[in-house]
Amino acid sequence: MQARFTLFGVILATLLLAGCSSTYYSAMEKVGVHKRDIMIDRIMDAEESQQAAQQQFKSALEELSSLINFDGGELEQRYQAVESQYEASKDAAADVSSRIDRIENVAEALFDEWQSEIELISNPNYRRQSAANLRDTKTRYSSLIRSMHKAEDKMAPILTALQDNTLFLKHNLNAKAIGALQGEVQSIERDVDVLIRDMNDAIAQSQQFIDLLQN
Repeated sequence: MQARFTLFGVILATLLLAGCSSTYYSAMEKVGVHKRDIMIDRIMDAEESQQAAQQQFKSALEELSSLINFDGGELEQRYQAVESQYEASKDAAADVSSRIDRIENVAEALFDEWQSEIELISNPNYRRQSAANLRDTKTRYSSLIRSMHKAEDKMAPILTALQDNTLFLKHNLNAKAIGALQGEVQSIERDVDVLIRDMNDAIAQSQQFIDLLQN
């Protein structure tokens, strides 16, 4: 059973935020929502946050790029738009990191439960098959989470560059400062391209892992 944002789940999410992960998982299981279902939901949430982050970083890049072609008007307003895009990019990056943390939390709980249940199986053939399945799932999960962290790590230098350019503009609101952005924007564009590539790879692996869990 796959649950997406049930009212009960939303209410109990406060327990998770308070650090009571085991209480949350136990309560959800009582209404038929298992750790595997929660993990699928969280991977899907992470996909959505990565897609949103891609769009946000592209928007921030576009705002900087448009500023290079500034040909008159209210420079202060254009700076405020650049600053707004930077702040939105920070929020998008933080959301991606939060989603990854939530996946890791439920993955640890799921695999611990799986291992403890294997030890309760008396049939040796069943036990071997379940153990092999667990090893395979953990291997696939490790690959997935590495790809997510790889993409996550790409956001930090872009945020740093956006911050540097935003502060530089704040302190130097003139045509000369805008001209200095040319090389910086090209560098950010390359970094954003790499970020999008890595995020798309993580999203593709997410879909494959969801298929594994569902099947």
